[in-house]
Amino acid sequence: MSSKPLPPVTLAWTVWGLGALLYLIGFYQRVAPAVISDSLMAEFAISGAALGNLSAFYFYAYVLMQVPTGVLADRWGARKLLATGAALAAIGTVVFAFSSTLAWASFGRLLIGGSVAVAFVSMLKLATHWFAPRQFALASGMALFVGIVGGVFGGVPLRMLVDAFGWRPVMLVSAAVTAVLAVVIWLRVRNDPEDYGYTSHHPKTAHGAQHASILRGLLDVLSYRNVWILLIAPIGVAGAVLTFGGLWGVPYLRQVYGLDASTAAAITSASLVAWALGGPFLGAMSQRLGRRKPLHIAGCVVALACWALLAFVHLPLPALIAVLLVAGFAAGNLIIGFAYNKESVPPHLAGTASGVCNMGPLMGGMILQPLFGWVLDLNWQGTVEAGVRLYPVEAFQAGYLLITGFIALSLVLSLLSRETHCRQNIG
Repeated sequence: MSSKPLPPVTLAWTVWGLGALLYLIGFYQRVAPAVISDSLMAEFAISGAALGNLSAFYFYAYVLMQVPTGVLADRWGARKLLATGAALAAIGTVVFAFSSTLAWASFGRLLIGGSVAVAFVSMLKLATHWFAPRQFALASGMALFVGIVGGVFGGVPLRMLVDAFGWRPVMLVSAAVTAVLAVVIWLRVRNDPEDYGYTSHHPKTAHGAQHASILRGLLDVLSYRNVWILLIAPIGVAGAVLTFGGLWGVPYLRQVYGLDASTAAAITSASLVAWALGGPFLGAMSQRLGRRKPLHIAGCVVALACWALLAFVHLPLPALIAVLLVAGFAAGNLIIGFAYNKESVPPHLAGTASGVCNMGPLMGGMILQPLFGWVLDLNWQGTVEAGVRLYPVEAFQAGYLLITGFIALSLVLSLLSRETHCRQNIG
């Protein structure tokens, strides 16, 4: 038994919080195209599918980075990953801000997505070292909450700044803030409380397999049934929120309901806030119940009902807002999935398993944002205003039907998962 004390709560949350700030910036960058979609479509003269693809370049890199990020988090630690990721994100934002062609804008988005991809897995890695196991679900829920705060900044505040200064100068300021964060992370974040002279919460038995290859680590975690189930299941539920809140919600609300950009951004931000609130609530409830599966399934069922309703009914605006809030809250079952996933593998595979699991929701954005744009283009009637394509309500409903199908798959997979009863697999 170590005589060293456990780390102070304030220090633990400060270390974790600096990593969370990079995740906040990453989420802000993730949803930013929604409120500047009209500027991007007009400036680069692109279709809905092309806009979806430009936004999705963030997700392409993010998803590809998740498995190596998990292995590197296990091998090198969170500090180096977070500082390097923040520095590269700043560079990518500069490239995006100065882009003169669609290709350069896409490259900037690709670099941003690949670099901020280290944030979430690194936060989970820090949580296993700096917090007691019973606090992991809370930390995961708070991670989503912090991310959604970034999403809110990417809504009305970003729109107001873009209206005042233009999207390129705002992106340059974002790059400067991210660069400063890189320096602060390097100075203050440590991988383990022992580096500050405190006792770690991380199991000592977890140190044995840190130098496995990336392929070996991937094969090891995928041998656990819940891991691949919880990889695919979020594509529909979380992907729906990322597709609506991260890109197509603002054009939908502006074109179908005639709202101004700031009001539309406020509504999409509200759906993201509901997601942020649903995560910690559902995570805490599952911990209290001592079970993960029932609430994970419930979230899929509620989300399925909400998006199916949008696919088949043109709702009045107040009813639409209510449905979006409920759908966002239900998508908080994502947090249950992260705890569920972590408990399904031995501790030494936690970083890799978290990386694999985190691919799911981002794959949702990667797949659904361009597909939704493609569906819109299929139903486009040729109307253009100020260089921006205008789509009828039927086009958006066809996109929501696509989302509903993906969520139905999420529900089926959730039903096939194996309950962990909130207990860690110790290998």
